[in-house]
Amino acid sequence: MGRAFEYRRAAKEKRWDKMSRIFPKLAKAITMAAKEGGMDPEMNASLRTAIQNAKAQNMPKDNIESAIKRAGGKDGSDYTEVNYEGKGPHGVLVFVECATDNSTRTVANVKHYFSKSGGGLVPTGSLEFMFNRKAVFQFVKGDEMDLEELELELIDAGLEEIEENEGNVYLYADYTDFGTLSAALEEKGIETEKANLQRIPTSPTQFSEEQLEEIEKLIDKLEEDEDVQAVYTNIE
Repeated sequence: MGRAFEYRRAAKEKRWDKMSRIFPKLAKAITMAAKEGGMDPEMNASLRTAIQNAKAQNMPKDNIESAIKRAGGKDGSDYTEVNYEGKGPHGVLVFVECATDNSTRTVANVKHYFSKSGGGLVPTGSLEFMFNRKAVFQFVKGDEMDLEELELELIDAGLEEIEENEGNVYLYADYTDFGTLSAALEEKGIETEKANLQRIPTSPTQFSEEQLEEIEKLIDKLEEDEDVQAVYTNIE
C-alpha cells in the first residue's frame, strides 16, 4: 500500500487522538458490539476488539464497563449504523461512517458540514467503488518476533500485507477476513493495540497544501460530531 497509505494512516491517527469526544465514540462501538454479539468479551470477538481499542486510547475501566452494561438496556438498542457519502472542497471524496440514535439529526448535521465547506452529499453507493474496505491490525513488535515467519503463518488467515514502523507492526487484509485474522492472532498470543475496518481509496488524489487546509476543516467538523465514528477521503 506504500508511503501514501502510511501517510493517511498516520494523519488519521493524529486526528483521532485529538478528537475531544473520543470516549463517547469508543463507548458506542463497545455498546453496539455487546448488543450484537453478547456482553461477555470471552465469547464476543468484536467486543474484545472494541475494548482493546478503548484501552489503547486510555479509556477508563469504569467507562468501558458502563458501555457494556448499556447494551442490556434501551440505549443499546437505539444505535443504528449509517453511512454518508459526499464531495468536499476541491472535489475531495469523503465517506462518513456514523452510529446514531437519531438519523434525522445526524443527516442534517452532516449535510450542514458539507454545505458550509462548499460541497454536498451524493447518492448512497456512489463512492463505494472508490474505496477498498480493509481490516487493519496494530500491535507492538516482540523482541523475538520474526516478521517474515509471521507473514507466512498468517497468509492462510487472509493476511495481504505486513509493515513495521517505529516498533509497531501493521497487518492488512480484506475486510471479510477480519474475524479469521483476529482469531489467528489470538491463537498466537498476539494482543493487538488497535484493530478496525478502514476504507482505502482506490485512486488517491494529490492536493496542494492550501487545498488540504480547507479539506481538513471539513474533516475536523465531521469528526467532532458525536454521531460520526470515522471519516475517509481519497487524499493521497
